[in-house]
Formats: sequence, C-alpha cells, structure tokens
Amino acid sequence: MKKESTLVQTLPLRERPAWRVAYNTAGCSTTELLASIIGGTGQLEIAHALLERFQSLPDLARANAAEMSAFAGIGEVTASRLLAAIELGRRTVAASSEITCCLQSPEDVASLLMPRMQDLEKETMVVVLLTTRNTVIGEPIEIYRGSLNSAMVRISEILRPAIRANAAAIIVAHNHPSGDSTPSPEDVRVTKAVVEAAELLDIDVLDHLIIGRGRYTSLKSKGLGFS
Repeated sequence: MKKESTLVQTLPLRERPAWRVAYNTAGCSTTELLASIIGGTGQLEIAHALLERFQSLPDLARANAAEMSAFAGIGEVTASRLLAAIELGRRTVAASSEITCCLQSPEDVASLLMPRMQDLEKETMVVVLLTTRNTVIGEPIEIYRGSLNSAMVRISEILRPAIRANAAAIIVAHNHPSGDSTPSPEDVRVTKAVVEAAELLDIDVLDHLIIGRGRYTSLKSKGLGFS
C-alpha cells in the first residue's frame, strides 16, 4: 500500500516552510515558522495541532517540554528546539527594550521588565539598582521566586545587592502569574517594609512595580506603601 503524502511533501519546494524561512522570514505565517523549527515530514500538521491546542503564541510560550512532547511527532529534541527558539525570542525582545541611560518613569521601568517577567509561571521578585542619576547598574537581580508574603520576605535580602553595589536607589518589581497587576494588601505591606528599612540605610526606593500580562501597576503612583 502506497504511503500517504504529508502536507509538506505535496508543496512545491518554494512553498515549503524551510525555503520560505530562508528567503522571506518576515512573510512567513506563524504555522510556517513553527513547522520550520519542528522539521520532518509531518511538520505542518504538528504546527497546526500546536496552535489549535495553545491558541496563541503567549500560551505556547508558557508550555513546558512535557506538554509539547505530548503531541505525536514531537520528542524531547524537538521540544527543546521549540523552547530554545521561544527563549531566544524573549531575550531578543528584552535586550532591544533595555534602557541603558536612565529610568525616569514607571513606563521606562515597565519597558525594561515586562518582556522578562510577564510570562513567568511563578511569582518572582527582582530589584533594579540605580545610581544617583537613575542610571541602571547591571542586570535586574532576582531575589525571590515563589509566592511572596511579608512573613517570608527578608528585607535584608532585597537591600543587600544595593549595599554591595553602593547603589543610591532601587526599584522593586514582581509579577503576578495570573496576569492581573492589581496590588494585594500583602504587596502593600512588603512595599512599606522595604521603604522603611531602605530609608535607614539612605537608599531610595523609587517604586515597586507589579507586572501583569500586558499591563503593570506602579505602587508609588498610587501612593501604596509609600509615605
């Protein structure tokens, strides 16, 4: 019995994903880009199935290797390629949006941090160190990962990087994996504790941002946790 051809095998060479990506990457559909990464004879069918299952690229970006490997035709190696491509895209966006001079507003901070944090599956707190001119010192430093509450957050851990770097100011930020950037009472309590402790060390806490999915909230702008 003759084996049935897959979709990619029925296409002329110039219409196959690999050729399209090589010569017209920007003109490729999302399905074609995924198919090119997946490779193999069933690449288009698998790419279609992935997009039907995850609905959108942000949803796919949050998938893990096990979830991807659940699809027929995707093994550990292909899942690793997909995860690597997603992470490279995420890092490219983060690098292109980095503000190397100074941060002047919550919008500037959000531009720096949202590409890095809005799709994280676990609640993560970072600290951005700044000079007296609000110039960013190095990369944002991860302080905690997991559910945050005032009982487990050690204020000394948040301020230690600033002390070591002799930073004049810091900006604290953490994400809400739910996508909702609304501050909780616990967020306000943590902010107040950090601000009060930093004041004793002559370190300015310029803001505490909560990063949601495609949105953010500045606690400083809302007067929450800042006297």
